[in-house]
Amino acid sequence: MKPDFWSAWSRLASWSLPQRIICVILSAVVIAVAAAIIHPKSTADPAASPEDRAKEDLSRYEYPSQKPIRWKAHFVRPQDSLERLFGRDWVLVARFNRIDRRHVYPGMTIKVPENIEDIRNYTPMPGFYEPARRHAKYIYLSVPEQWLGAYEYGKLVFSMPAATGIEGHLAPTGLFKAIAYHRKHASSLYKTAKGDIRYPMDYAILFFIDKENYLYWIHARDLPGRPASHGCIGVFDEAMQKRVYGVPDKPVLEDAKKLYVWTIGEDLFAVDDGTQQPLQNGPPIEIVGDLPKRLSYSLR
Repeated sequence: MKPDFWSAWSRLASWSLPQRIICVILSAVVIAVAAAIIHPKSTADPAASPEDRAKEDLSRYEYPSQKPIRWKAHFVRPQDSLERLFGRDWVLVARFNRIDRRHVYPGMTIKVPENIEDIRNYTPMPGFYEPARRHAKYIYLSVPEQWLGAYEYGKLVFSMPAATGIEGHLAPTGLFKAIAYHRKHASSLYKTAKGDIRYPMDYAILFFIDKENYLYWIHARDLPGRPASHGCIGVFDEAMQKRVYGVPDKPVLEDAKKLYVWTIGEDLFAVDDGTQQPLQNGPPIEIVGDLPKRLSYSLR
């Protein structure tokens, strides 16, 4: 006796072409419905896997200052870029996500405000910071917010996203002082992702040397939208990325240079030859708090 499969196939072969087409369509619908019932995630909108070790779902990072702002998680598709999605407002979204353009790629998830005006003047830093009142310059960094503020006599003059150390390589917390500067600094321990050169740390400001003689700097680095360093503080510098990686074509985010010039002053910057120099009477640098909470699921 022939298997049931062959009997079914014989009956199907005897049907007319329209009957076969209808049968195929109905079969596809049944399979799709079964998949949705048995494995609902298989038919859901695309999103980064909760098990992703690259931590590419930025919607899972909880920053206190973002709680009042309505936003949604956006899965980045192959045709997406910050410029294409947001036009001239891409810088606002980049800062809101603490990320540079080189790290926005298909397959990751970013936070997108429902109303772009809600982040037009976004900063987690207080407009006035009492401990900075007595100082001509004062740097205050919030680790939970991954954000840095520059103060003059207590008043916030500008602020910027920052990437601090990861678990196991935390940035030191407490009150420090800028003690040296080095415009062309490079890491003695780490190399770039390509592995061909020492990792560049342009516009570096030294603020602490620990008991093991490990140096901690604020400097230019990649910002992937989350804590990422081995203890130093990184801020935007697309000019460095253009030089090292060839992208972006037109650098815009250059916070590292802005902070560097403000910290050492215009006079020292005018004669800066790029070598490491001690900094007399550098501003206090206060670093506070713990790493931002990373949830096992998206907040939206």
